[in-house]
Amino acid sequence: MTCSKIFSGDLPELTNEIIQHFRKDFSTLHSCILVNRFWCRLAIPLLWESPFSIPTRNCHYIEVYLRHLNDEGKAKFNEYGINNDLLSSNTLFNYPSFIKHLNISSIYFSIKEWVGTLVIKNNEKLEKLVYRSLFEVFLENEGILNSFEIVMFMNIVNFNDTMELILQNPNFIYNIRNLKFHTYNISFQNIVPFLKFLCSNCNLITSLHFYFYFALSNINDFSLIEKYLSQIIMSQHNLKIISFGSSNAILYHPFLSLKNSNCSNTLNTIIFDNIDFKNIITILKKVFDHLNVLDSIHILYCDSLNSDFVQQIIKVIKPFKLRSLFMKEILYIESLHLLLQKCGDYLENFEFGSMREEYEESRQQFLKLIMKYCTKIRRFTSTMPDDNNIYQLIENTKQTINYLTIDNYYDELGSIVLQNLGQVLPFKLEYLRLSLSFNSNDFEIFLKNSQNTFIKRLLISNMMQNESVSILFYIKKYIMRRERVKYLAFSEFFPDIDTDEELFFLEHEVNEFKLHNIIVQKYSDLYISVYNIIYNFNK
Repeated sequence: MTCSKIFSGDLPELTNEIIQHFRKDFSTLHSCILVNRFWCRLAIPLLWESPFSIPTRNCHYIEVYLRHLNDEGKAKFNEYGINNDLLSSNTLFNYPSFIKHLNISSIYFSIKEWVGTLVIKNNEKLEKLVYRSLFEVFLENEGILNSFEIVMFMNIVNFNDTMELILQNPNFIYNIRNLKFHTYNISFQNIVPFLKFLCSNCNLITSLHFYFYFALSNINDFSLIEKYLSQIIMSQHNLKIISFGSSNAILYHPFLSLKNSNCSNTLNTIIFDNIDFKNIITILKKVFDHLNVLDSIHILYCDSLNSDFVQQIIKVIKPFKLRSLFMKEILYIESLHLLLQKCGDYLENFEFGSMREEYEESRQQFLKLIMKYCTKIRRFTSTMPDDNNIYQLIENTKQTINYLTIDNYYDELGSIVLQNLGQVLPFKLEYLRLSLSFNSNDFEIFLKNSQNTFIKRLLISNMMQNESVSILFYIKKYIMRRERVKYLAFSEFFPDIDTDEELFFLEHEVNEFKLHNIIVQKYSDLYISVYNIIYNFNK
């Protein structure tokens, strides 16, 4: 009885709650559209919240948006051979009004892909027209953003036009909760008016990400950027997450503003991403001691993790809950030892990036410290899997480790990994990615040794050695027939002929795996970066 009421729409609140649960499951949402009109009205807004981020090569939604232009707006497309038939006004919903999430870079590349399908000359002018027209449609149909990501490398789009339209229509972004700047060498003049606007118009942001790299020479320009970033922080009433990946020249005052802002009792997560701590070492303790609910600190490939840095952290009165530590060099092993003594018990995400040979001894010492002080590792990534301590670390953290990535294409290391990894895996993994160069014999050893492990998402990328035997045979024998994974991605790269083959594109094989309840996906779609996990924390 209850089920029939849900499907008929007699329990609207419960039905809506069910549909909301599928917010990012686009396949299921498309199925919901077909149930009945009521379910369709609930599912359509979710599908159109962020169409530019949906992993698909079909950019048909751009045409749907452009149909909402007025006649004058549509007429501008005539000179490009795009007539009114393509941009007819017949739409069932006011799709632009549903927009909630925009990423400047995603829009730009979606437009390029769509325009490319039209085979029209003067593509650049048409791309600019489409870009501006989309924003006009969003604004005229009273779309209100929840998330705005300004991700730009150089001036890839007409950013001035976009900002001009937004500044004239402040309601479009006044309600944003997630704001991200990830810019590289864009014009200084393009960004300052927008920063100034944010200071006085957007104070409900909960997640704020700064990642600026400017090719500036004028110190006054840096000061102005720094000033407005600080004011944006201080104007927030419920800031929960902040990340700093900025040029060090504009880091000091924005970080210091955390001490003087409204976020002492709201901020729970700080991410330091590829920064140099040297410019803020003297204020670390001062700021951290004012953050009363800080529960998650992430340090990702940062510099100056020296004794001065560690001494400041040791002096912090409150617990320093270091959840992530990604390393690209190890210069101060004694200081890192003290750091792990203080906060190693909080560490969940650990990653060794590519390191020069000169750090090899320090890397091995540091790995032993990780094993000693960090017993709650959940996600581990290594690009140098040649140390037995790595396998000991995995075995020691069987109760907690859930995501594991080993990425290295050196021939001899692939064999070492496969001969040692299988027997130390836990009974269950959420995610395992192996990007290696190996032969079929070593791969079979790994599969035999890991027969008791169920892996929800398994990704295998093999740089083929000089043998003709594909490892797909062994995947079928040990994984498919025993249904040991839920999602699988597998690719083989042939360096001699510079080509690769991916299981996802072999329809017959994909269907065979489906019979064993295993879903084969594209490698890029199944790929999960720990970076993404961290940046989606508490979103």
